[in-house]
Amino acid sequence: MPAFISNSAKSAKAASVSNPLPHAVWRADQMGSYQTAVISSGYRALDAELPNGGWPGSALIELLLERPGIGEMRLLRPALRAIARKRRVALLQPPHLPQVAAWTAWGLPSEQLLWLRPERGADAWWSAEQVLRNGSCGALLFWQTQARSEALRRLQLAAQGAQTAFWMLRPLADARNPSPAPLRLALRPAGGCLVIDIIKRRGPRHGNLLHLPLDDNAPSPLTSSHFPHAHLDRRIPAAAATRNNPAALV
Repeated sequence: MPAFISNSAKSAKAASVSNPLPHAVWRADQMGSYQTAVISSGYRALDAELPNGGWPGSALIELLLERPGIGEMRLLRPALRAIARKRRVALLQPPHLPQVAAWTAWGLPSEQLLWLRPERGADAWWSAEQVLRNGSCGALLFWQTQARSEALRRLQLAAQGAQTAFWMLRPLADARNPSPAPLRLALRPAGGCLVIDIIKRRGPRHGNLLHLPLDDNAPSPLTSSHFPHAHLDRRIPAAAATRNNPAALV
């Protein structure tokens, strides 16, 4: 005679299966979570919309920019400052020259900066994967204008096994292309604010735009001779900075 299981028993059984896997099982109408610790963004409004209340430490995070220099570094400043107290921060293929003086003014020790500038595109992807797998850095920022889906999947897999906050900065036009990244944010400037559209996250779709004020007038740690604060190039030339910090700038 077949045994019949009541609905309550079925629910209890399902709960017993899912409880050991709270980070692997989630419903689309609920906010997901991560197994690893998260890092506060430093902005309450943004943390409230991110799973676990901050940037995930073992996942590919895509920041899709209308153009470089719209405030993305100021957005990441609180998290980077917290990370740099204990671990290094790697900058891979930044669009402009890292400025040691501005980096220090932001409360980020220059000796914690690792600047990577590979000559070939393939080397950049390889470098990103190695930084994630060897655990040498607490954060990795990777600027890339072209990305293949299989390369993104490799980096997402590498990020899952790492204890490294990983931001990949890509053009806003790539928002229409699929990506394995579990968290994708589109960034646009609007006066003194940064407008954030959360286009992908583990949880319900975020229908509203976030307007985060960026009223910090401190110079960006990434500048070039064609942008404001270029005087920092003359005060601390790149060559001198490299000599003074041989282990920090590569």
